[in-house]
Amino acid sequence: MEFGEVLDGAFTMYRRNFGLFFRLSVAISAVPAALFLYLQFRFSGTTPDQSMAVFQTHLGELIGLGLLWAVLAMCAKVMLTAGAIHVISASYLGRPATLGEALRLGASKIVPLILVGLGKWLLVFIIYLVGVVIWALLVGVSGVGGPVFVVVVAVGGGIALLWFLAFVLSGYALTTPAVVLEELSSSFDAFGRSWDLTRSHKLKVFFLWLVGWLLTWFVPFLFFFGLGVLVSLRAPSLQLPLVVVNTVVSIALAAALPCVYTLMYYDLRMRREGFDLQLLGQQLGIG
Repeated sequence: MEFGEVLDGAFTMYRRNFGLFFRLSVAISAVPAALFLYLQFRFSGTTPDQSMAVFQTHLGELIGLGLLWAVLAMCAKVMLTAGAIHVISASYLGRPATLGEALRLGASKIVPLILVGLGKWLLVFIIYLVGVVIWALLVGVSGVGGPVFVVVVAVGGGIALLWFLAFVLSGYALTTPAVVLEELSSSFDAFGRSWDLTRSHKLKVFFLWLVGWLLTWFVPFLFFFGLGVLVSLRAPSLQLPLVVVNTVVSIALAAALPCVYTLMYYDLRMRREGFDLQLLGQQLGIG
């Protein structure tokens, strides 16, 4: 499939199964979303000074609940992704998917998905730290060439670091579908599978992720951020309803990006390996 066909197919799949996706998102994300709303309103004041006073007074509670929210949000994300992959896979095979099946698959894959996710972001963090150290050393050494040379090295080095991070993330973008849809001897084999599938297609993978992220996260964020600023200035009493609406929209859109990743995975497997979708049904127990 071409770039536009993958996006169109992903959002068509999302639209056709919106009701099931929304129920899946609510079932999985309701608790972390409610906790996040509680944290927002429990530890915020009407002025910056009041907010700082609340932080200082309840710092221990804030840290504890914040860590709990982070764990719940991580578990919800991987469960939702695995469940969404199941829904898309069943739809691809022309068979109905149920909420219970999607939840069971998500729960069964939660540990390997968390381990792979942590491993991926730990690798990215290490690359970032090493890259920043090398960048700082190069900028320091380039000082002998004058200020213009320093600027060139700083900008060029920063762009190179961002490019390499994007390259690595694009190479490992399909680890989650690999864990969910393949029989692997170890969940960490998903790194090799993803890298192999994205070979010579990393630019396409990156721009598919970028467009999907812009449409499903960044644009809604900008909209609600701007609306929030306007409401805080003109109608402060509407801030709570606006936050609730923002949360509901975020939950509704949560399954859209996994649709893009899953269609990418199918496209690359069929392109490189002639993947048979009937095998997919056998792996997922969709009968």
